[in-house]
Amino acid sequence: MRRKGVNYSKYGYIFTLPFVLAFLVFSLYPILYTALIGFTDMKGLIPKPIHILDNPFQNFKDLLYHNPTFIKSLKNTGLLWVINFVPQIVLALLLTAWFTNKRLNIKGQGAFKVLLYMPNIITASTIAVLFSSLFAYPMGPINSLFQSLGWSDAPIFFLQDKTTARGIVAFIQFWMWYGNTMIVLVAGVMGINPALFESAAIDGANGIQTFFRITLPSLRTILLFTLITSMVGGLTMFDIPQLFLAGGPDDSTLTTSMFIYGQAFKGSYMYNKAAAASMIMFLITAALSAVLFYLMRDRDAGRLKKAEKLRRRAAAQAAAVREV
Repeated sequence: MRRKGVNYSKYGYIFTLPFVLAFLVFSLYPILYTALIGFTDMKGLIPKPIHILDNPFQNFKDLLYHNPTFIKSLKNTGLLWVINFVPQIVLALLLTAWFTNKRLNIKGQGAFKVLLYMPNIITASTIAVLFSSLFAYPMGPINSLFQSLGWSDAPIFFLQDKTTARGIVAFIQFWMWYGNTMIVLVAGVMGINPALFESAAIDGANGIQTFFRITLPSLRTILLFTLITSMVGGLTMFDIPQLFLAGGPDDSTLTTSMFIYGQAFKGSYMYNKAAAASMIMFLITAALSAVLFYLMRDRDAGRLKKAEKLRRRAAAQAAAVREV
């Protein structure tokens, strides 16, 4: 914006300066420093001179080929994310279709949305205490319910069984985040042009056809955002497994973030191993994000762009022939 010879655009750079400085100091520098540590022999509580290893990738090699605990944490993280995200996105989509259906005209939507979003604002420590009490052994609400219904003759130690422990952790993650996912999807639907839904109604499309032919395709960008943020959150899962079960039983709920924390701040303080594990997770996250971007790309826009490129090339060739 220019007025009377004064350039006002420079003030935009001034306003962004605090964020840029904060990002450089608190985000970019730690990331680069972590990447550097992964190639060194840095460890121990007392700071010592650090040196680049003769084989710079030795820490990465040790983790991937000689550390079964790290491999187990990778598998646990992937499993816990999948079994909590699949029902999360399905339920969020169903609730989104329910709340945004004009024909149903749901009353009291605001109250429903607040109640469904409520678990997301409860602190992780509170939820860990809540579910520890619910599944307590030998006396707890869930055990008492099972025995009163005749489903179990003796108390069940839910938190000492690998399958049930993973299931409970995955359920907690699902319960905490499906409301947030629903709010994001509802906001996305509110941004769709209402004329599309009106045209579908005039053409005789029912609710299911409208949802799958108009709503979902129009939510491509929002779904991509949801998938990316959920994937990043799932791969960095820490608070609930740590506070609820501390990785047990038998490391069945140990996640990569917990492994990294344990390597860096417990025992021998293996900062180099923790940094290497962090960079491996960074690369995995980047690769999966690239795959999601590729799968969720707008194929129609790509075809149109390719057709336009071919048209311009043909026009240029025709112009060159005319000149000759």
